[in-house]
Amino acid sequence: MDLEAFRQMVAKNPRGFLGRYGLGNKLLQEGGSLEEAVEHLRVAVELDPVHVASHLALGRALVKLGRKEEAKPVLTAGINAAASGRSNGGMDLIPEMRALLQTLG
Repeated sequence: MDLEAFRQMVAKNPRGFLGRYGLGNKLLQEGGSLEEAVEHLRVAVELDPVHVASHLALGRALVKLGRKEEAKPVLTAGINAAASGRSNGGMDLIPEMRALLQTLG
């Protein structure tokens, strides 16, 4: 999906975590506004706290913005969600989140 499709998805259902995640992640991937990406990804994490990919994307965006201290608990929560078994998958993202956390000190 392209950026505009995700924007329309969010406009139709602002409380839908998949639209928020998709828009935030797409902005992150395409070099869009990192602040806007963080805004959408925060909502996605709030709406579905066990969606591991949302945590990873939010952590990445925060790191890119230089907000490393904010990224640490987000990444830790993503690891915990995946490891808890409450999430629908996400175990494969744990190594990447751990590696990113290690770079933050």
